[in-house]
Amino acid sequence: MSRRALLVCFILPLLALSSCSPPRPNHPIIGAKNFTEQVVLGELLAQEIEAKSNLKVERRFYLAGSYICNQALVAGRIDAYVEYTGTALTAILKQSVDRNPEAALNTVRRLYASRYGITVAEPLGFENTFAMVIRGDDARRLHLTTLSQAAPYSPQWRLGAGYEFEQRPDGLPGLSSAYNLHFNGAPRTMDLGLLYRALNAHQVDMIAANSTDGPIKAFGLVALEDDRHYFPPYDAIPLVRDDALRRWPQISTALHALAGKITADDMRAMNEAVDGQHRDPADVVREFRMKKSL
Repeated sequence: MSRRALLVCFILPLLALSSCSPPRPNHPIIGAKNFTEQVVLGELLAQEIEAKSNLKVERRFYLAGSYICNQALVAGRIDAYVEYTGTALTAILKQSVDRNPEAALNTVRRLYASRYGITVAEPLGFENTFAMVIRGDDARRLHLTTLSQAAPYSPQWRLGAGYEFEQRPDGLPGLSSAYNLHFNGAPRTMDLGLLYRALNAHQVDMIAANSTDGPIKAFGLVALEDDRHYFPPYDAIPLVRDDALRRWPQISTALHALAGKITADDMRAMNEAVDGQHRDPADVVREFRMKKSL
């Protein structure tokens, strides 16, 4: 077979595949990771865009973790989702930890724009940092309020964590080094929604959770203070594809309306309404938007 014939045989299947690829839908697609807060925030973006436009927004939630959401955003399978500055900086963009919130946000903005053609919108108003959480009775019995105080007890404790935390540059390896933590055996990794159940059932003794989780207060647990300031800032920031903003400029109006509107207490209350009261996230978001006159 001639070289030209070989080339034709190679190219034609590729052209056929590309011609069969589905067209981009004529509506925005909002994504979210696979835990309650992310679903609430994804629903908030979707409802606000719908309220500020005549667009129908598709929800594509429970997309596993940060890496999957980022891949979906870059590939155009979703148009926007909410990320956190520390996660974006270290886990996605592979930059060193920066504990200055403004500097971290500026770096994230610059690199998302230059690498991916993605706009980082104004922060939503709250931070959701990692929280190392223990049972309230253990905290009271051992008089523990900080991670430094808890470190000597870590060899007796089993750690529970999400799948990302064990490997992330801003996760367990650096935290263990900063506080000289040595747990009893390898961490038990599980879905984030199972962490509190495992802690309350004494299957683990400390969990790597999130500071805005509703169950911390609901179950009388204690989030230990990061007294050595290991964790970077984790301000909640909407990420949106530039081409989506060009196609649907109403998205910018919706994101501007949400800037600075959510406090940490607001987020905890919405998380608890879904997790603790088993309410529908869409109803919780509608109630929040009415309260904030959005």
